[in-house]
Amino acid sequence: MTSFWTFVQTQILGMQWLNDLVGSLLTFLGVDMTTQLGGSMQFFIYDFIKILILLTILIFVMSYIQSYFPPERTKRILADFRGIKANFGGALLGTVTPFCSCSSIPIFIGFTKAGLPLGVTFSFLISSPFVDLASMVILTSIFGIEMAVIYVIVGVLLAVIGGTIIEKMHMDDQIMDFARPSADVAAEDTPVSSGCGCSCSNMGDMDRSERISYSWEQVVQTVSKVWKYIIIGVLIGALIHNWIPTDIIQAILGENNPFSVVIATLIGVPIYADIFGTIPIAEALFGKGITAGTILAFMMSVTALSLPSMMMLKSVVKSKLLATFFLIVVIGIIVIGYMFNWLQLMFGI
Repeated sequence: MTSFWTFVQTQILGMQWLNDLVGSLLTFLGVDMTTQLGGSMQFFIYDFIKILILLTILIFVMSYIQSYFPPERTKRILADFRGIKANFGGALLGTVTPFCSCSSIPIFIGFTKAGLPLGVTFSFLISSPFVDLASMVILTSIFGIEMAVIYVIVGVLLAVIGGTIIEKMHMDDQIMDFARPSADVAAEDTPVSSGCGCSCSNMGDMDRSERISYSWEQVVQTVSKVWKYIIIGVLIGALIHNWIPTDIIQAILGENNPFSVVIATLIGVPIYADIFGTIPIAEALFGKGITAGTILAFMMSVTALSLPSMMMLKSVVKSKLLATFFLIVVIGIIVIGYMFNWLQLMFGI
């Protein structure tokens, strides 16, 4: 079983065969693979192709799954729950939201307009960028299945805890007027825009061929939007992997620096990218010996706390609620980061 998972992690998810193929082709073309330039070329070509393959497959699969959960159906499901069960339901539904093809914030607005409890909507908003099939597959390819499973569990728990805290603080008055139920009398019957151009209100009535067509459209739309960020991420990863000395990286983000997780979290906030844009950077840092928790803290802050996302959320909620959400997620990311570093140190996971 161990050898099977090793094969899956390295050859199927990690696509080591592709890395070897790129190296062989570059050598055949006369590129000296022992130089920094040769290593950078191999890293860039291999990672870019690998990420595009993963992106295509995972966006298609997640969009197909999401086609069964249009916003109106999701709202009806969540409306049947109360309390912590509702927050847990919101967190789980966030896991089936495609990380790129449909923005979670417009759906979050639809939930608030429908009058769903604030804790439920924020549990959804927290889990949506953190936990999904994509993060599970990607983390498995980098860190292994154990880390990926633990990450999913703690990600859902963070979403439930965060939503519960916000619910207990009774901050409903911190939602902008236009996003409240009173601002939309027919909220239950009004289609919610996903922000990606898809007809989310009609997804529940699709047949199989229409779902396939819809999923492929999401692949095309997503790739057209994020390819530039993937290139930037791969370039940064190649720079870290082949040009920046390991001792410099270790001094800043290594396990000997007790603030490495905090620094990684703060570095990730101003960066605008999805999880695919962070893959090459994470792989390069992992290759430099940076611990898993520190890398995960960086990836999570990029996907959940980027400035563009915060600016979009600021148009929906008032400053007090935005600051509360930001603080909860930052603290959660830092705690998770240190927890993963401890697990890696103690158990070698």
